[in-house]
Amino acid sequence: MSTAHCTLLFSIFAVVKTLITTSLTSLPKPLKPFSPFSKTLNLTRTPSPPCDTSTPNDTVELLLTNRDDVLGLMKMERRITKTHNDTVLGSHWFPYFDRFKCGSVDLSSSEVLQAVGPYMMEERKERIRNTVQNRTYSLCLVVEGLTDFGNVSAVFRSADALGFQSVHVISCDSSKRYRQNRHVSMGAEKWLDIELWDSAKDCFQVLKSRGYRIATTHVGIDAVSIYDMDWSCPTAIVVGNENRGISDEALELSDLHCSIPMKGMVDSFNVSVAAGILMHHAVCDRTSSLGSHGDLTPEETRILLAEFSLRHSKSMISIAHDYAKRKAATPKPKL
Repeated sequence: MSTAHCTLLFSIFAVVKTLITTSLTSLPKPLKPFSPFSKTLNLTRTPSPPCDTSTPNDTVELLLTNRDDVLGLMKMERRITKTHNDTVLGSHWFPYFDRFKCGSVDLSSSEVLQAVGPYMMEERKERIRNTVQNRTYSLCLVVEGLTDFGNVSAVFRSADALGFQSVHVISCDSSKRYRQNRHVSMGAEKWLDIELWDSAKDCFQVLKSRGYRIATTHVGIDAVSIYDMDWSCPTAIVVGNENRGISDEALELSDLHCSIPMKGMVDSFNVSVAAGILMHHAVCDRTSSLGSHGDLTPEETRILLAEFSLRHSKSMISIAHDYAKRKAATPKPKL
């Protein structure tokens, strides 16, 4: 091949290469790599943003640092106790009125159960009935100043499993970052009545107005063994910080100090373990002396059944509101 032919071929090749490069660069760039599954499955993983150490990301932690979220868990209208002069209604404290507010319309617990009952599976309704039958407000648990929300979550789970309906949380430090524990509570917080307090004084004042004696866990010469206590008496059991224990303020304001007898070389349990032992013994003692741990009246049982049914899912709330609308639209019979 002559030199002239070679020069011509190289010139043609250069022109073609330029045309191809220009054509490709003028095409719009794809937004993401092509995948045959792109319509149904995104195979690329978007990097997670850096963690904000000031923002709680645990379910229980978020709940306990937002009072509105806690109040939102409870559906039936609640009694409000503000001062030590409030009167305790009945033989034991019960927090709910027989009333669920749907705008301008009120539904009774019977109406709530009538409205949502057909939309719940029988197995679920039976589970709720068995749970409510074993609930009590005669005993409640108070956790003070815990710094590990994993412990709080574990306490919630034990309280639910052992039939304690009322749990109080005093001054959790939400400014710290805690380890992940989304699955520790197993969703128990959804089924408990949780109340948040800024100080032991505020909490104890209200609890005493509701008829509770305050029993703080404390290792001291004046502490009563939990095995010698009368658990048929309405009692608020208080457990304290993982390191410091119960605060001086709580010890001073409590009615009695109690302890779990220790048989080993160490002198304390993990706080969530201690709470579990206390609650379990109280349940066993009440079952032995009273015949059962659950002690709600038929009316209270019905109200709590309605409460649990409304907590079951958001759709139950919508169903109850639709029922209330139909109730409001129904003409009242003339007398």
